[in-house]
Amino acid sequence: MTGSPVWHPFTQHALEPAMKHIVRTEGAYLIDEDGSPIVDAISSWWVITHGHRHPTIMEAIRSAAESYDQVIFAEYTHAPAEELATGLIEIAPAGLKHVFYSDSGSTAVEVALKMALGYFHNIGASRSRISVMEHSYHGDTIGTMSAGERGVFNAAYEPLLFAVDRLPFPEPGREQETLDAFERFCASGRVAALIIEPLVLGAGGMKIYPGLVLAELKRIAERHGTLLIADEVMTGWGRAGTLFACEQAGIAPDILCTSKGLTGGALPLAATLCTAEIFDAHLSRDRRRTFFHSSSYTANPIACAAAVANLAVWKEEPVGGRIEALAANQRRHLKRFVADPRFRNVRQAGTIAALDLSVPAGGYLADVGPRLRAFFRERKLLIRPLGNVIYLMPPYCIADADLDRAYDAIDEAASAFARGRL
Repeated sequence: MTGSPVWHPFTQHALEPAMKHIVRTEGAYLIDEDGSPIVDAISSWWVITHGHRHPTIMEAIRSAAESYDQVIFAEYTHAPAEELATGLIEIAPAGLKHVFYSDSGSTAVEVALKMALGYFHNIGASRSRISVMEHSYHGDTIGTMSAGERGVFNAAYEPLLFAVDRLPFPEPGREQETLDAFERFCASGRVAALIIEPLVLGAGGMKIYPGLVLAELKRIAERHGTLLIADEVMTGWGRAGTLFACEQAGIAPDILCTSKGLTGGALPLAATLCTAEIFDAHLSRDRRRTFFHSSSYTANPIACAAAVANLAVWKEEPVGGRIEALAANQRRHLKRFVADPRFRNVRQAGTIAALDLSVPAGGYLADVGPRLRAFFRERKLLIRPLGNVIYLMPPYCIADADLDRAYDAIDEAASAFARGRL
């Protein structure tokens, strides 16, 4: 425990060493107080896409700061927000027509849940149940914790959480059980929405499932008039191999949540996109049908300008090629561990690679997790396992040599664990 008054997220201060100060960021690196470059192999919690301090995005931030700070968005609009909304609608799955801004992935999902419930309330339909997938994680606000997996993340807050309908994760060979469960829930006529992380469940253990399952879940939802909310906070902006993971299932959600890579990771911003039908259900001369949600910093102009610049990077630079190259490189490295008994469930979705270290007791609180983090930290690698689940989700600019270092360190860590030295 240090003398610092700062309380860090997801940190047990009674067990952690004093944290190093980061003094600068650049490309795929964090530079610490000793001047040492640390390879950011998880994109600083999955937010940095093109690399730290991308020049196009940094210049947009500097330029916007010459004209703006914060503008009340309930009373006025501004060019960065308007330009960004137009750009998002252009690249989003078909049918999404309106953009609601917020500040983080959690708030984007909270907005989505309220949109879904507000839609049915305003059209006079009695639907208030939310369906979710087990092992999912959607954020740390009350609504998003309710929609996420119950367990260590939220046990202390259980009295505040609302009940949801949980689908079993579509394990290989058992996908039909997931679909049948959703069909049963929808048949009750009470399900307002299914919220789901497309293709990859992030904090729940980097669990990957096929696009065919997502496509069938969407078909079931449509048959029953249930909305589908795609939580693309982590999977969006190329992480799963395409701009949005939904593309790989050939579906368009009714509501889509995005954050993290929205600004290239430079500033906090989130957006919840929805169909015209959902917007129109709130459009009325009756003020009671207003969508009652906001935050003080909704659509911050400087953050919106950063996101507009991010759209420009996607249009003007070979981002798709970088993603393909990184995905191929990840695939090449993972091959060395596929038949390795030290690991289980070697898997990949686009630029995301994950594998489970074989331990007697796994899960998020596996004892090996903090030891693995310390092992990687000593080697100047930011790799933050989810218990015994080791994953890499680097910026698209990472050098081949740095990815080599990361995989060599994973190999070394597994050997150290097998010898009882970790």
